[in-house]
Amino acid sequence: MKNHDCDVVVIGAGPAGYVCAIRLTQLGKKVVVVERAQIGGVCLNVGCIPSKALIHAGSTFDKIRHAGSMGISGTDSAKIDMKQLQGWKGEVVKKLTGGVAQLLKANGCSVVAGEARFLSATELSVKTQDGEDKVRFKQAVIATGSRPAEIPGFEVDQKLVLDSTGGLAQEAVPESLLCVGGGYIGLELGTFYAKVGSKVTVVEAGPALLGIVDPDLVRVVQKGLEKRGVKIQTSTTVKSVKKLQNSVEVVFSSAAGEVKEKFDRVLVTIGRTPNTAGLGLEKAGVKTDSKGFIPVDSQRRTSVPNIFAIGDVAGQPLLAHKGSKEGMVAAEAIGGLKTIYDVRAMPAVIFTDPEIATVGLTEAEAKAKGLTVQVGVFPFAANGRALSVGEPDGMVKLVSDAKKGTLLGCHIVGAEASNLIAEATLAIEMGAHVEDLALTVHAHPTLPETIMEAAEVALGHPIHIFKPKK
Repeated sequence: MKNHDCDVVVIGAGPAGYVCAIRLTQLGKKVVVVERAQIGGVCLNVGCIPSKALIHAGSTFDKIRHAGSMGISGTDSAKIDMKQLQGWKGEVVKKLTGGVAQLLKANGCSVVAGEARFLSATELSVKTQDGEDKVRFKQAVIATGSRPAEIPGFEVDQKLVLDSTGGLAQEAVPESLLCVGGGYIGLELGTFYAKVGSKVTVVEAGPALLGIVDPDLVRVVQKGLEKRGVKIQTSTTVKSVKKLQNSVEVVFSSAAGEVKEKFDRVLVTIGRTPNTAGLGLEKAGVKTDSKGFIPVDSQRRTSVPNIFAIGDVAGQPLLAHKGSKEGMVAAEAIGGLKTIYDVRAMPAVIFTDPEIATVGLTEAEAKAKGLTVQVGVFPFAANGRALSVGEPDGMVKLVSDAKKGTLLGCHIVGAEASNLIAEATLAIEMGAHVEDLALTVHAHPTLPETIMEAAEVALGHPIHIFKPKK
């Protein structure tokens, strides 16, 4: 048994945990990081990074196959080697996780590989390969992340029935794929497999895909999926799943009745569950809510003053960048700095095709708050850069307070939406007005011009689309 004494122990080395640990050492704290799996957490190893690597490869393959209209020949012979793609994806992950490990070491963080369990509010037991270590600490930060939610009766074996981790590890393209769940994970992976040749079906229990996203944006993505041959069934549930030798037999239930179909693979993506079970939180006195999340205050403190929680375990939204921000706040609170989590604008991105990016209030949310809403919408089809790169589908939708002029929300569907959203995020965080976006000169020809032009639409004087005067 090894004993470790430190100022702060950070449980979990994902985007929340490793950021917090590094910031703590910058503030002069002696830090021990406990990680039961891999440095970088879900995001770097089996989430954000590998999924976007596959999505980029799928988009590249798709563009090559449809480049004939640009005068590029030989596109019909393009092929994709999934085993080689998986190897490339692995190298991307390796570079990033190795970089994070080096950063932790360079900043003086001690890393203990093992599974942590609280013994008290000041002591941890860590089950390692060699036995058991003890960590004594003054303060602790819980950053254990989340895992894919499970459906009773759906035994995920990563062979026929997959979760998101298995969906990222396939070395062959399934002829047919069923995505159970029309949220962002199901649509991102479903889009990738449709691009590389799978016949994809998406079933969603709710009445629409991406239920929390502005319907105007969802319609663009759904139209793109249907053009690629993706079959979409909303208000539909999966009643039963039967594994056969090389396929899965699925029974669907909807208002039209029951239907039985076979698929080569089934991908289950119905959300995520916090990793709080098994941590011994009761021994430390840390409380959780009915869903297993840990309630925290504005400095990310739990019900126990010397124990903090950040990232997915601290509740919605389950976003890597939200966890990183919380890690900074918790570290600085522990370091004695005056800080709170006061984010006004938290962006979210969905890597469908086209991409979706949102920040701030939707039109419906703003109206529900009783605000007088002004909306400005500008289509990508009227943007020179979008047309010149063959990406005319999409729009920028700005939501503002008609009385005050302040920007309340920005919702983008289209090429590079993931990059475009940063400007609007800064604008909302600064309390900028829509007029500020319209008055800011944007380089031409670029996609960010769509934000400027959407602001001009909201103000009633667009140049590149016609809007009749009221």
